[in-house]
Amino acid sequence: MNNSITSLERVLTTLSYKEADRVPMFLLCTFYGAKMAGVSIPQYFSAPELVAEMQLNFLQKFGNDCLFNFSYASAEIEAFGGDTIFVENGPPNAGKPFIQTANDIHNLRVPEIENAATLQNVLKITKLLYNEQGEKVPIIGVVMSPFSIPVMQMGFDKYIDLMYYEPELFKKLMDINIQFCQKWANAQIEAGATAICYFDPVSSSDIIPTELYKKTGFQVAKQTLAGIKSPTATHFAAGRAMKNAELITETGTNIISASTFDNLEELKMKVNGKLTILGNLNGIEMCRWSANEAEIEIKKICKAAAKGGGFIIADNHGEIPWQVPEDTLLAISDAVKKWGSYPIVNE
Repeated sequence: MNNSITSLERVLTTLSYKEADRVPMFLLCTFYGAKMAGVSIPQYFSAPELVAEMQLNFLQKFGNDCLFNFSYASAEIEAFGGDTIFVENGPPNAGKPFIQTANDIHNLRVPEIENAATLQNVLKITKLLYNEQGEKVPIIGVVMSPFSIPVMQMGFDKYIDLMYYEPELFKKLMDINIQFCQKWANAQIEAGATAICYFDPVSSSDIIPTELYKKTGFQVAKQTLAGIKSPTATHFAAGRAMKNAELITETGTNIISASTFDNLEELKMKVNGKLTILGNLNGIEMCRWSANEAEIEIKKICKAAAKGGGFIIADNHGEIPWQVPEDTLLAISDAVKKWGSYPIVNE
């Protein structure tokens, strides 16, 4: 195998269900960059040049196979006029829901991306990354799915009620969110993103029954993904994928995330040749891992899912926790080179 293979070539090979030199590794570092840069999280995300610099740093330091433009989920909520709550050492969260009653949906409008400062920062990060490595390393953009973002827009309880009892208003909200999601995804692609991560945790069977998903999130995903002008990865943010996996293959996506609670061998059999699996390291347990434990986990998941391609190593939530030591990330990187190199060794 040619040692000069690029990360982009490595990823494209595994997406084709072929074996490259080794399994690709996506360490999805977001606010972790603030920790490494020694600044607060709000300072970090308000400085696109610094975010791009740290993403390139992750590339060199950990041997990462992607660049990640994502800041925080509620950046999209800010575009709708909502706000964000920042904490010292964890992911930012959406503030008070701006849809207080279902009837407020009548007044909701699709945000203009050019008027949203946080989204403009993400586009600037994307352009900076593309100018540096866009021909060699995949740049992963992110959207909140139209089906999952209402949890931040109106709160979980009101949203569940909307699904069951207000079908017309549910459809109106989905129409608005689909338009925004497609616009936002395609703006990132135009800025240089290679693919879009479609975060859709509400569609996991851990959150809603499969029968409800078939009528709602599944239909929304098919419509939304058809309008996104790049490959996509459907991510359940630590939610299980197994039960809905066969349906996910029909949405038009290319990659499916695996929870730490999913059986990788069984999931690979379900989606074999149809979807590439992304996962499934336990980010919470990762905070406590020794180098030896990291190696054991990498060896285990490579044995379970890496043969024949169609697999990318990543954490199962889509975000490396602040509390994970850098040494652990280095140990994961070393273990991927050792146990993720093809051909996969079973011993």
